[in-house]
Amino acid sequence: MKLVLFDCDGTLVDSAGLIHEVMARTFEAFDLDRPTSDATKAIIGLTLDIAIARLMGQEHVDDRATAMTAHYKSIFASVRGEPGCSEALFPGIAEMMQTLAGRDELLIGAVTGKSRRGLTHIAATHGFDKIFFVSRTADDCPSKPHPAMVMECCAEAGVDPRDTIVIGDAIYDMQMAKAAGADALGVAWGYASVPELMVSGADHIAREPADIIEWMDRNHA
Repeated sequence: MKLVLFDCDGTLVDSAGLIHEVMARTFEAFDLDRPTSDATKAIIGLTLDIAIARLMGQEHVDDRATAMTAHYKSIFASVRGEPGCSEALFPGIAEMMQTLAGRDELLIGAVTGKSRRGLTHIAATHGFDKIFFVSRTADDCPSKPHPAMVMECCAEAGVDPRDTIVIGDAIYDMQMAKAAGADALGVAWGYASVPELMVSGADHIAREPADIIEWMDRNHA
């Protein structure tokens, strides 16, 4: 058996616009300058409180970052309901996921910096609740790039990390995969650049979702 673990934001769903808008409103609520879109994209994948601290130029989470995290969570659902703020799948993701889900030798899961509630919403919205065999979120484990999300999913699924592929768009995903001893597959349609992914340990870069299937057929048949 092989275990395939997907990141969510920037890999399965295009949520950068929504995340940036919620983050910008949170910073404004605390009388801080709105972060730029590029700055927000750079922290997507981290656990929320750590991401907010990084955007403020801090290494550690303090009381203000904790309060901002609570505010972000409190307004997220209402902002998501506004026009143009949905978390749509990237083109080709639905078809790719259905193909992988039909393979008996694969178990599929999610490793994400989203909350458990956020992942549950995405999974239910796009039908992944019937596909994900195992998952870990920011509510369950330390922030990426710590390998705990991958290691715990492997333990629950009964699959060795050497038989596991982590697929993501962020440098933290690649670093997490390598720290856990898993393969790291970067995607080019997300929020980090291809050079950044390669430097961070990516074994391969998928240019479109169909490339994921082709790479797995070549390397994990």
